[in-house]
Amino acid sequence: MNSFPIVLPDFLPRELAHALADGQRRVTQHDGVRLVWHTWGAPERPALVLLHGGSGSWTHWVRNIAPLRDAGWRVLVPDLPGFGDSDLPPGCSDVPQLPVHLHAGLQQLKPQGPVQIVGFSFGGMTGALWLAEYPQDAQALVLVGAPGLGLTVPERIALKGWRHLPTPEQQNEVHRHNLMALMFERPESLDGLALALHAANVQRDRMPRRRLSSTPIVAEALPRVQARVSAIYGEHDALYRQRLAEVREALPRWAPHWGQWHTVPGAGHWVIYEAAEVFNAALLKVLSL
Repeated sequence: MNSFPIVLPDFLPRELAHALADGQRRVTQHDGVRLVWHTWGAPERPALVLLHGGSGSWTHWVRNIAPLRDAGWRVLVPDLPGFGDSDLPPGCSDVPQLPVHLHAGLQQLKPQGPVQIVGFSFGGMTGALWLAEYPQDAQALVLVGAPGLGLTVPERIALKGWRHLPTPEQQNEVHRHNLMALMFERPESLDGLALALHAANVQRDRMPRRRLSSTPIVAEALPRVQARVSAIYGEHDALYRQRLAEVREALPRWAPHWGQWHTVPGAGHWVIYEAAEVFNAALLKVLSL
């Protein structure tokens, strides 16, 4: 396994770049597919795997990594297969093809203590399927805004296409629309960093026709998950407007080993960014169970 100093986006604010500068970039391989991981913290620490959302990369977690590292965790953040700098496996079109590569990569990283997995959005789907298939890989799973529960809202979220637009300025206007439609609740949350992260990430999404998030794929996988399952959702998550109470009621029924539920007030779907401090505090409570 190759290891290199981390390469940070040049648009990160100086303070944030300084906080993340001690990370390492590690590359694992399985069946010829390269998976790029970003790691912080000493190898002997308990491991915390953070899985990003769809059309994202490890940078979905930029406001969470340093606080978690400083709380004593070895933080492992892959670019999921088909996103960021990781390879798209041949024939891969959606989440079921991802767990085998994550399982192999985690074994190559050789965690020395207990492992917990936190999955945001599409990463929550991935984490659930991963631990249903490889139950020995982690002791706990935290779902954050995860779809795939069969409880979607009737009104489709009106996202707009951007790839056909000729200028970055026109593309950014669409990115702003899409971020407010899906990811954020408060307009002030859509700052320059959020826009830059999103614009850079969507350019590298090589799995554009994912459809399983609108099915009950996670609800069907959770009964096979032996890890403790908890959940953290933004109060105004666009995926579950008017239905969040149903999610809170259903998850403990589906998960054999239930932990905790946390609602983050005033936050939307990208709760890990929009309400990072409150989210980080809730996550540390869940991780201490």
